[in-house]
Amino acid sequence: MNDWTTSHSHDRVPAQRRAESWMFLTEAARDLRTTGAIAPSGKALARALTDPVRVQPARPLAVLEVGAGTGAVTRTLIPQLPRGSRLDIVEANPRFAARLRHLVDTHPHLADRLAQVNVHQAAVEDLDTDEHYDVIVSGLPLTNFAPVQVERIMARYLELLHPGGTLTYFAYVGTRKARALTASRAEARRHAAVDEVMAAYQRNYATGRWTVWANLPPAHVWHLRLPLIREQQPLPGGRR
Repeated sequence: MNDWTTSHSHDRVPAQRRAESWMFLTEAARDLRTTGAIAPSGKALARALTDPVRVQPARPLAVLEVGAGTGAVTRTLIPQLPRGSRLDIVEANPRFAARLRHLVDTHPHLADRLAQVNVHQAAVEDLDTDEHYDVIVSGLPLTNFAPVQVERIMARYLELLHPGGTLTYFAYVGTRKARALTASRAEARRHAAVDEVMAAYQRNYATGRWTVWANLPPAHVWHLRLPLIREQQPLPGGRR
């Protein structure tokens, strides 16, 4: 697999970004399990996650971002959308969802409405839509969830993807080893079970994995692609 690195910027962080970092930290303190980290994704991680959008042909795209948080990845994603594209942003946390709506309302690239962007306050499993997507960018902390919930989320992602579409998601480096050393046995078993669920999807669908060292903490980014003919590729566990 590949490494994805970048240098850290020494520029002064804008006041808005500092406010978002504090908001993220506050929400992590409120519920670290669903927030998944203590800081928003860095620029290198955002770029790795959104790379499948950049490499698409120059045509309108349907893109779904799930678990967008304060919008660190969203800000990288919006300028990459070709004219006439659709972006649906799904965020279950109501405070994050409000921040995302403000980001969309004030983003300079959306001033002339070259793309249709909507924020949905919901869990992706509950998203009510008939839309299918060329790219899904997932920011959900999957390793924090129960295995059965991860199965539901991944099944929903595959339902929402166009044949040939790409799902991109990340997992922090070393979390399983850290939990094995510091967490209860039950928590370590839960994390190992989630890793097994995701390993099955990776075996069936992965097209690449990158390691983003210039992030806090470092993260692996996976790209999974749905086959053009769905019936040729069984789901993990033998399901179709």
